[in-house]
Parts: sequence; structure tokens; C-alpha cells
Amino acid sequence: MKVTLISIPVQDQEKALQFYTKKLGFLKNKDIPLGGGNRWLTLVSKEWQDGPELLLEPAPNHFEPAKVYQDALMEAGMPWTQFDVEDVDAEYKRLTELGVSFSVKPTEAGTVKYAVFNDTCGNNIQLVEEL
Repeated sequence: MKVTLISIPVQDQEKALQFYTKKLGFLKNKDIPLGGGNRWLTLVSKEWQDGPELLLEPAPNHFEPAKVYQDALMEAGMPWTQFDVEDVDAEYKRLTELGVSFSVKPTEAGTVKYAVFNDTCGNNIQLVEEL
């Protein structure tokens, strides 16, 4: 068994596509119209193009429990998911220069360093570097 797809709920798929590709550096993999303005929209990591796909899921717009959960995580300051990076400080610097807003600056915690940013689409995302 292996993970091939991970969903992130987004309130606006096009806005999310722009943020995740232009600022975070993901690559668009699939973009299939599903009707009603929705798309099967997946991304892959530039560094791991045959790795898991990241689905930009419009669930908060169509399924109230998804919206409630997404809002609760955001209000609590909890990340929806995390992305591993080689150097949290370098990513923090790069992303802040691109206008990305961080709620947690690079912080060491045991064997990791992490930071948390707002993806502008309803989620906090955590960056993690193993020390």
C-alpha cells in the first residue's frame, strides 16, 4: 500500500493553483473539468514529480462539514498538513519575499525546525526540516 494522492481543501481552486505553483513551486499535473466550475486539479512536487499528487479539493464550497473543519483548524492556528523542506530558514526567507504570511516563524523543536504559513485558500501549512 502507498499514498498516491493527498487532498487539501481550498475555497478557490484557481487562486490555490496560482499560489501553489507560483509561490510554492509545485507543478500542475492534472486539470480535468468536473462541471459546475469544479476541477480535478492536482499538483506534484518539482523535486518529486513521480511522488504523491496534491489535490486542490473544492470541498469547503460544497460540503458544510468540510468548511466547518477547515475554519476550526484555521481559527486554532493548526496546520492542515505539512511539507518537508531541506532548509526552513531559506524557505521562510524566499516565501516572505514573495509576500507569504507566516503565523509561526522558523522554530526549533527537538529534532525538527518548523514554520507555519497561510496558503490564502483557508489553510495553515507547516514546513518541516529534520535537523
